[in-house]
Formats: sequence, structure tokens, C-alpha cells
Amino acid sequence: MTKQNVVVSDANSPINMAITAAVLKSAGRKPPTVPGNYIGKSKKKLLKNLEIGTGPRISTWIDSMRASSPTHMKSAASFSANDEEHGSWILNHPSALNMFEQITNASKGKQMVMFLDYDGTLSPIVDDPDRAFMSDAMRAAVRDVARYFPTAIVSGRCRDNVYNFVKLAELYYAGSHGMDIKGPAKCEKYNKDNQAVLFQPASEFLPMIEEVYKILVEKTKSIPGARVENHKFCASVHYRCVEEQRWSALAELVGSVLKDYPKLRLTQGRKVLEIRPTIKWDKGKALEFLLESLGFANCKNVLPVYIGDDRTDEDAFKVLRDRGQGFGILVSKLPKDTNASYSLQEPSEVKDFLLRLVEWKRLSLRRSSKV
Repeated sequence: MTKQNVVVSDANSPINMAITAAVLKSAGRKPPTVPGNYIGKSKKKLLKNLEIGTGPRISTWIDSMRASSPTHMKSAASFSANDEEHGSWILNHPSALNMFEQITNASKGKQMVMFLDYDGTLSPIVDDPDRAFMSDAMRAAVRDVARYFPTAIVSGRCRDNVYNFVKLAELYYAGSHGMDIKGPAKCEKYNKDNQAVLFQPASEFLPMIEEVYKILVEKTKSIPGARVENHKFCASVHYRCVEEQRWSALAELVGSVLKDYPKLRLTQGRKVLEIRPTIKWDKGKALEFLLESLGFANCKNVLPVYIGDDRTDEDAFKVLRDRGQGFGILVSKLPKDTNASYSLQEPSEVKDFLLRLVEWKRLSLRRSSKV
């Protein structure tokens, strides 16, 4: 048996209990009958040391079927604007719009580089992923930002898919959580080598992902509302439209498939179970790779800014925090555990922030031209 590390942030949520039961069942061990069996430090220790045999390594779990990007500190029902906990959270993660001057002051003498998630950041979250369209106004704002700052879209979607939504050839695109990166063919302004950036660190997993995708498409037909997407270097099982009573069945189904693929791991996103290769690559690694490709490796005169709403964006937020360089901006209406420095409530505020950034840069250039 191979020991697998399991990290749980809310094991008592319905989806966590369902997946935990499925994994224990696949390992030939009796699942818990009472949620209280998994309370406190003993719960985490048990799960951390759990032996799953030949099944997939599960490094993180879905926190909740209702809200699953980063862990909610409070439910929507109990949240209020005057809540003490919310006030404390805002003090630590103030609005990027309110702190706009502080952010721009930090960029003086530095090249700002923009990293943007897509779903929930540039477009609203919708039930049908194929209809997550960005507005024309948002596209214009992103286009203007790219005129003044090197800009990348970093998404869990397939790179070609997110490009078809954004349709801006001058950007860098990192699809499949950064496992499929491509830049403009010509980028004289930022890329000194003037060569197309293309990086695919998980190419060897393509046949495996395709195989698992086809299996999951067939098996999830029995669960109304479940939807499987092939993002080329990873696969996603969306449960946004799955009824609560079918959560356990879906979790057990996914677990039963992945136990035969130890080179794949299960991660969490917003209303989605994501199957990825076990390589050490994520949105944070993609951010570092793009900075290096742009000639900013180990540079002090660069200010990366990453805006995202999902748990998977936390990898990038953490990189910026660990570097002590740049800012992460979390898009969320509710307090969440996050490594981001600032917050914005929704895509409309992201657009406002981008427009203010463009206007600030234009005014700065005008002032400098008059000197």
C-alpha cells in the first residue's frame, strides 16, 4: 500500500463526507456513520495517514457543494455588512478600488504585469460553462490594459476555449491551470527574444486525461445535472446543477474511476471536481514561468498583480505573498480564507479597477511627456 496525504478544510460538509466515504470504501475500510467521528485534530490526523491503496492521491477536497472556493468563513445566510468578522476580514483584505492609490504608488519605477483568471473574474459564474461570456465592455477594458501592461489570462479552462471567449491575440494565455501556456507570436514590447512562448509540462498525460474524460462522460450520464469537460491537460466534473441527494453518488463515482489512475489527482474549484496530473504545476508555477518568459525573473523592478476568484487562484496568491512582491486580489462578496492582499466583490468591480488602472497609466504618461 502507498500512503496518501489527505488535507481537509471542512470534512463535515456534505461533499467531503461523500468523497471520504467513497475513498474509504474503495480502500476496503468502513466509512463513518456519524459526522462527529471526524471532528478536531484526530479527524485530520486520521485522514492524513489514511492508506488508499492503489487509488488516486487526493490532496484537497471540495469544501461545500454550495460554495467551494476558498473556504467560507461565514455562510451567506448569516452574513451581514455590520458583522464583526466581516469587518476584520475587510481590514486585512481591503477593496482594491478603495486602496487604488496605494497599489499604484507601489508600482512607481516598476513594470506592472497583469494576471487575470476568467470565470468569476472577467465573466460571471453561470450554470452552463459554455455560456460564460465576457461583456464587450470587459473585453475593451482588458484590451486597454494589455496596451500598457503585459497581460495574461490564467484559467482552468482549455487554452483554446478561453481564447475563444476572450478573443484578444495580444495576450498570454495559460490554460488547464497553467499546464498549457502560449504567448503572442510577436511581442517586441515585452519579450526580448521576440519568440512565441509555448510551454506544456504535462504533455505525456494527454492520452490518460482523454481516457478518463471518456469514462466519466459515460458514467455520469446516470447523474442528472453532472457535466464533464475535457480541458486537454485536465478534466472537470461540474456539480453546480446536481441535486443534493445525488452528491454522494457523484463523489463515489469519481472516486471509483480515479482509483485506477494513481498518476492523476483530484482538486477542487468553484462547484467543480477537477482531475489533474500529479506533477507539481499550478497557477502559481504558471505565474513564475510567465514572469521569467517576459524577462522579469529575479527582478526587483516588476510588480505582478493577480486577480482571481477561485481556490485554484490561491496558488498564485501564495507565490506573490511568498515573494513579497506584487499583489493578489480576490474576487468575492463574502469573506474567505485567502492569501490575497486585496478584494473586489464581482466582475463589474474588476472592470472598474482595470479601467481606473488604464486611466492612471494614461495620465502618468501624459505628465512624464510634459517634463
